Amino acid sequence: MWKTLTASCALMVALSGVASAHFGMVIPSTSTVTDKKEAALSVDFSFSHPMEMRGMAQAKPKAARVIVDGKSEDLTGLKGKTILDHEGWTADYVIKRPGVYQFVMEPQPYWEAAEDCYIVHYAKTYVAAFGEEEGWDEPAGLKTEIVPLTRPFGNYAGNVFQGQVLMDGKPVPGAEVEVEYYNRDRVYKAPNDYLVTQVVKADANGVFTYGVPFAGWWGFAALNTADEKMDHEGAPKDVELGAVLWAEFVDPVRVGD
Repeated sequence: MWKTLTASCALMVALSGVASAHFGMVIPSTSTVTDKKEAALSVDFSFSHPMEMRGMAQAKPKAARVIVDGKSEDLTGLKGKTILDHEGWTADYVIKRPGVYQFVMEPQPYWEAAEDCYIVHYAKTYVAAFGEEEGWDEPAGLKTEIVPLTRPFGNYAGNVFQGQVLMDGKPVPGAEVEVEYYNRDRVYKAPNDYLVTQVVKADANGVFTYGVPFAGWWGFAALNTADEKMDHEGAPKDVELGAVLWAEFVDPVRVGD
């Protein structure tokens, strides 16, 4: 069975104090398309510490695709892009018809020397287009993923968000889920290190709940350890598998604005 945290990674976290979370990131130019002028999307793929706005190098993803109406399409023409001063990637995609679009990234394994393990974050997000909202609760069929139980678009800041953590299509009881805000405009500063990354536990069915405090993009990352190890310089190393979901929460528009 996979484990929620390896002994080696747990020791490194204990020695270093409050953990600084990594997040695979899939961020589109918008989470909802209501006008043809918004239909030409750009989707950024990166690996970062989103609240602290510290980037890490993201090798070209092993796979990047979009899923709509149960059909999967590879995103071709990925282009390199500097994101938070590090290597990242971007793709252009034009939405031509109503639907709920899941944008998914499977990265190359990332070697994290500080934790003595590899990291593989399966990350995804959703874009709803032209009034359609069916299918947002359908799994993408990833090795591990968070299936939203709250519609992952069209949400106000302050709403409660729920998701279910899956590994190999099965719920992960008691999964630990890290939550961070993408501080893209650098308008917030955490009062102390404990508030950089929020942490919630899933229940026996792998379901977690989080109340989103303010507007912006929020990432939810459920971390487990793979059964299989990977070789690093001749030694077998643990592999952290992350199920990451990004969702945007917005403020209402005041009349007259």
